Formats: sequence, C-alpha cells, structure tokens
Amino acid sequence: MDKLRLLLLVLASITTTLSIFTLLLIHHNNYYNSISLFSFKSDERPKDHNNIIIVTDSPLENVTGTNFQLQQPPHQTQSNAASQTVAIIIAPKNDSLENQNKDTTSIISSSTTIPNNDRFLDGLLLSTFDPPSCLSRYQSYLYRKPSPYKPCAYLISKLRNYELLHTTCGPHTKSYAKVTKKGTKNFSKNDCKYLVWTPSNGLGNRIITLAAAFLYAILTDRVLLVKFGIDMFGLFCDPFPHSSWLLPRNFPYWKDHKHIQTYETMLINSSNKNNRSNELLPQFLILNLQHSHDARHNNFFHCDQSQRLLHKVPVLILSSDQYFVPSLFMIPSFQQQLSKMFPDKDTVFHHLGRYLFQPSNEAWELITRFYEAHLAKANEKIGLQIRVYNTHQVPHTTVINEILACTLQHKLLPELDAQKTATSRLKKQTSKAVLVASLYFEYGEKLRTMYKANTTVTGEVIKVYQPSHEGRQKSNNDTHNIKAWTEIYLLSLCDVLITSPKSTFGYVAHSLGGLKPWILKRAYGETIPNPPCQRAMSMEPCFHYPPKYDCRANNTVDFTSLYHHMKHCEDVKSGLRLVNANRR
Repeated sequence: MDKLRLLLLVLASITTTLSIFTLLLIHHNNYYNSISLFSFKSDERPKDHNNIIIVTDSPLENVTGTNFQLQQPPHQTQSNAASQTVAIIIAPKNDSLENQNKDTTSIISSSTTIPNNDRFLDGLLLSTFDPPSCLSRYQSYLYRKPSPYKPCAYLISKLRNYELLHTTCGPHTKSYAKVTKKGTKNFSKNDCKYLVWTPSNGLGNRIITLAAAFLYAILTDRVLLVKFGIDMFGLFCDPFPHSSWLLPRNFPYWKDHKHIQTYETMLINSSNKNNRSNELLPQFLILNLQHSHDARHNNFFHCDQSQRLLHKVPVLILSSDQYFVPSLFMIPSFQQQLSKMFPDKDTVFHHLGRYLFQPSNEAWELITRFYEAHLAKANEKIGLQIRVYNTHQVPHTTVINEILACTLQHKLLPELDAQKTATSRLKKQTSKAVLVASLYFEYGEKLRTMYKANTTVTGEVIKVYQPSHEGRQKSNNDTHNIKAWTEIYLLSLCDVLITSPKSTFGYVAHSLGGLKPWILKRAYGETIPNPPCQRAMSMEPCFHYPPKYDCRANNTVDFTSLYHHMKHCEDVKSGLRLVNANRR
C-alpha cells in the first residue's frame, strides 16, 4: 500500500511538472500576440515601438517636439487619473497589417474597444511608424468619427506599392543621385522617375494640388518629392515610411528654373514631324498647370499623346494651383486604374488627403488643445468657413445675415426666442458648438454676442468660438500657415459645414471630413441671395479651370456630357467636380 501511494505521488509530480512546462511553452509562443496591461511613468518608453499602438486614459498632456507624452481620448473620463493604465498591443515585426487588423484590438477602458481598422483608417495608414514622431497618426481616430467611405483593396495595394517605390527611389538613394545629376544621359526604362511639387498661392490651393500631384505620381510610377519652404515645414508628418518626401536642397534647380525646358516647348517641338527623336525630350521639364498660365497648352495635358511624351521625361517639376484630378479621369490610359482605385468617384481627396496630411506634432498640439477646451463636450459641432474677397463690396452684416438665413432655413441652428433673454443654463441642456474660421473677427464676435444675450426656441445652448482672425492672408508666413492648417483640420472634425464659394480652404476641410457642405451663394452689396446656400452634390474639391478640348474629336466640349461622374460645381459654374453617380 505504501509503495502504491509513493508511486501515485511520483506520477502526480511528473504530471504537474509537464503541465507547468506546457503552459510556459504556450506563453512563450504567444508572447508577441498577447495584450498586456501594465502601468509605466510617462517618461518611460518601450525599447521597441515600431509596431506598438498606445492608448491611455490618463489626463490630457501637452505634446510638443518628440517628447513621448500620452493624450486622453476626448470621450473618456478623468477618473483614476493617477494610475496611468495603458493598453499596449505587441505584434511580430513581420506581421502584416491585414493580420493585425484581424487579430488585435486596443483596450481603452474596461468597457470600450476600438477596432484596429478604425485606428488606421481601414488600411490607408501603416502601423510601422514611430508613434512619438507623429502622434496624430495614432490618435486622430479618437477625435474623428469613423468614415462611412471605405477605401477599396486595390487602392490600398497601390499605396503599399508606392511606398516601396518611394523607399527604393527616394532622396539620398543611388537612383535619385543618378537621375537628378545634371547632364545624365542614356536613361533606361528601369530608372526611377520623379515628380517635383512646387507651391503656388495659399495653403488651401497647395493642399489640393499636392493631393492631385500624388495621384498623378501613382498613375505614372513616379516618386513624389515636395519643395517645402520654411512656411510649410512644420505642418505635416512625413507620409511615407523609411524615406522622406522632402526635396533635398541640393536639387540642381532648387532656386533657378530659368534654364529648364517647359511643357509648352516640348509640345511645339513634338509637333514637328521631321524631328521626333529622343533628343527632344529633356532630363528636366517644367509642367505648369496654373490657372493663369497658357490655357491653350493646358488643354492638352489630359490627352494621351501628351502623356506619352511626359512619360519619357525623368524629372517633371510641377507648378499648379488647381485640383486637376478630374483631368486625370479624362485620360484614357488612366481610366481603368482610376475606376479600380475609386469605385466611388467622389472619395478621391477624402482617401488621399487622410493618407497624406497627418498634422505634425506642433499642429496636433494646437488642434487637440482647442478641441478639448471648446468642442469635445458639444452635442453637435457646426463649422462656418467664411472667406470674403472684398469687404467693401459685401459688408460683414450682409454675410452674417446670409449665414443666419442658411442655418435657419435648413435647421442647422435654432431660432432665437424674442420673448426671453438669456438666463442661467440648465445642466442637462443640449449644446451646439459653432466653430468660425475667418480672417475677420467680426463674424465670430457678432454670432457669439447674439447667442449669449438670447435664448433659443429649442432651449439649446449655442456657443461660438473663433480660433484666430488674422485680418489678411499671409501665404508665405509659417505662423499664419500653421494656424490655417489647425483651423482646416478642426473644421473637418465638425458634423456640419457651411463654406464660402470658390474657397480651397473650405474644400480641404469638407473633403477631409467626408462632408457635403452647405455652400453660401456669392452675395453682392447688401442683398442676401435667395436661396442663401446650396448643398454640395459631392465632397470632392472643385476643379475651377478644367480643359475644354476633346482630344479625340479635336474640338471643344462640355465634359459633363461625356462623363456621368463629372458635374459642374455649385460655386463655379464652369468648374468640374467628381461625383458618385450611383449615390445621391
């Protein structure tokens, strides 16, 4: 009997040892896919954070430079703030984004989870960036509602392919050094090609043309490089992994473009039937698509013949102030790719803009501070983007009355109760925050005073905020531009937008936000237009000066008669806007 007991004890001990060993083995194998909850001080950083996504319920911290400081999501409470509990996802370095999307979620609180696809915009963004280098890339989903417009798999694959191309051919690579060296000849088909973007006009124009340039680079297998001055350096994070998009300052033609052949010259030379050799095609070429430039030659950019010539030029230097994306949809050789990339034609800027334009840490600090202080607790956020080109022709009072007529007609804001004056606010009253973006302080001040002194018929509390009022546009000023970018982004976080006609500032805001704005009619004198505003049929920016030449028919044409996904803009009758013909 004693021997039997001893035998059973030995067997039990062996079984226990094997069980512990098995558990340790399982834990080791699943280490990289586990979700760990622990606390650490805000000045401690994980050693390896290339694939680490961090969310915290600690109080809102300021974010500047490269300091690794964590922000509180706007919808979280500040309870238990002292314990900075953090949810960290650790995944294998070689794990694909698709697998991460399927297998992991982040724990914000014990009762809330955020899908990984919302965090990375349904696959538009990669998770391989260093979080402290661009906080907005990892935190913007906390401030923005998930977009109902999802990028298709083909667009995501094109972005991933472009990222590989940019890494291979980007600045400071052997390919870049070879192609951009003056006097280089005998280019092969395998050599990298480049599209150099240069700035024109104000920030809104620059952003819409940069998005158009990026799409053109994808379609033509070119590497996009941007020539930013000091006024643009602090606005955006680098959008591409492992390689900068900034044009190096040692680029041969950084300052002087006088001795570079132009697109117009190339077209003239190519029209000479007796001289079509490759010697006609230069190493560098200026492609000027500005609205004030020679419209006759701009009218041929969308022709396949022009694209065949441009394809052979190693370095194109683009100058444009227009959202020329609709002209890319006119080019037969691009149409199949574009249809696969954008099944919904009115989502081009919405997807590419959210991919390219992540606010820098400096801009993100301004955005999150203002949002937390003024917009986070509102039940609804209404953005007013007011651009007046001549205050002498249209008085401020006329514009304010037009805005009020628009908001009341479409029930965006409640009417004032003439029988009652403002009284103490009840805690449970619903509130609407009105964000005013304008160069002039009169608009925000007038609306703020009006709603502060009166109650509304619905009992809603209306609070009006205007972040800045510069008085005039200062396109080449870095302080002005970061304020402008902050306000554009804040407008894009609103639920409803009212924008001014022909304003690229407003185009960027509503396109980033995936919104169809109410566009104010252009007022003259003291007369309020009737109707005061019109709903945009699409969230795409307007191409103000599109071509009118039909390359195949060799005559002028209205392109809305040829393409059902193009319509004339509400605010620029001769302009073109991409629309989704299948969605109203």
